[in-house]
Amino acid sequence: MLRTQLYADPTGRFVHDVVLQSCRQNANKTALVDTSCDRRFTFAEYGSLVESLARGLISAGLAPGEVVAIFLPNSWEFALTYHAATLAGAIPTLLNPAYRDREIRYQLENSGAAFLITDAPLLENVNLSGLAGLRRVFTTRHERSACEAFASLLRPTSAKFPAAIQSPQETIAALPYSSGTTGLPKGVMLSHYNLIANVYQILGPNGAILTPDDVMLCFLPLYHIYGLTVALTLSLALGSTLVLVPRFDTQKLCALLTREAVTMMPVVPPAINALCQAAEAGIFPKEHKVRWIKSGAAPLAPELARRMTNLTGVSVVQGYGMTEASPVTHVGYIAPPEMCRPASIGQPLALTDCRIVNVNGEEVATGEEGELVMRGPQFMLGYWKEPQATAAVLRDGWYFSGDIVRRDVDDFYYVLDRSKEMIKYKGFPVAPAEVESLLLEHPAVRDCGVVAKPDLAAGEIPCAFVVLREGFSPSDTLDKELRNFVADRLAHHKQPREVHFVEVLPRTPSGKILRRELRKVFS
Repeated sequence: MLRTQLYADPTGRFVHDVVLQSCRQNANKTALVDTSCDRRFTFAEYGSLVESLARGLISAGLAPGEVVAIFLPNSWEFALTYHAATLAGAIPTLLNPAYRDREIRYQLENSGAAFLITDAPLLENVNLSGLAGLRRVFTTRHERSACEAFASLLRPTSAKFPAAIQSPQETIAALPYSSGTTGLPKGVMLSHYNLIANVYQILGPNGAILTPDDVMLCFLPLYHIYGLTVALTLSLALGSTLVLVPRFDTQKLCALLTREAVTMMPVVPPAINALCQAAEAGIFPKEHKVRWIKSGAAPLAPELARRMTNLTGVSVVQGYGMTEASPVTHVGYIAPPEMCRPASIGQPLALTDCRIVNVNGEEVATGEEGELVMRGPQFMLGYWKEPQATAAVLRDGWYFSGDIVRRDVDDFYYVLDRSKEMIKYKGFPVAPAEVESLLLEHPAVRDCGVVAKPDLAAGEIPCAFVVLREGFSPSDTLDKELRNFVADRLAHHKQPREVHFVEVLPRTPSGKILRRELRKVFS
């Protein structure tokens, strides 16, 4: 294994302290470019605003240990709020800006959020009444009645930052929500130590080839741990420049590559496919400075990586991880040529121990397949208020990934299958159980199962198999009604793209849906 050292020692370091130290050291460099409003921030400006916002949150009554919900698209306000919340001693929880009322209320209630930082258009058709813990709501760019202006939090105040109650190893720095192996989303408790350790693992010798001179473009959503760690915190800690894009738009992105002299991007496989199509259409700029892109969040087809490099000259490196690992555990190489293996997720990061075990928990021989089990400084404290779910995946310090892999003689890893039931739509996880529980609320549905169908553009799309109650018959109208029923209540990526009416669902003797039998329909 080539990776044995970290970039620096993460012990005793809080995320905001690392970021603010970088802001002092790189004062006059550009830290952040928000393309949604054409605002640019030097490191000095960013650090000053983080401190001002933290004081504003404290003056507004935010107490150490309370939860601040961030419900925003990629923006300077999101970035500032995240780092200011931890400086104020709070726990940031991150919401997908595509969430609907049902999903928003669930996360706010489950996390016990005291403050919500959002914007008025995102609150249309959202009912925040009855959330006992939610005391104050601030909107960033548009006003809304009963909400306060985000700008008011940036007014001068003499509030003092709280002293740390616990160590960075014990203090939660982020509470993103993930569906874990099954079921409704769970809050993933990531400590300051987890996040800083993962940044230093990525930047360590033989890790990602990044320097303070890099310009990283990020269209990945910051509410997702991939964007939060690999883009926002890593870039600011390193002293490089981050160009934030609110959403993926091929033409705008291609224009930004040259305008901002972008050198690197973290991406997902569907975005690589779109960039290949842009290159074939002559839209991808020939005069660019992009050296490499990191692909993660979903499996990458080796042919897609080769196609991207042949068309654009940009090297593609595949990585692997999960929210529970802050998120990166493995990453590939750009050079030398013999270390470039597009089909592999690469090798483990420094201090990441890996085992591959069979169903009996016994380690398998090199080349044989089994479940990937890992431990390292980047793995979560556990699931928020879910001790049983935590115990199911964290056993004796080892995290059981649920992914089936093999390892070759050179210690390169290959993902073969997911034993988890998660669907990956454009890299975004969809928990079948969440969609199924909603469909079962419809009066026509007696039983249902949701599985992934392979899709060229999205990687996978959710598809529902529905057993109807007496008095209802399959029809195009009912198909549309069921899909609209979900669309009105869940985010876009969770919506079934197809509904198949069936007489009965295949189940195990214990009643569990045999999803592999349903997936055979697509074979």
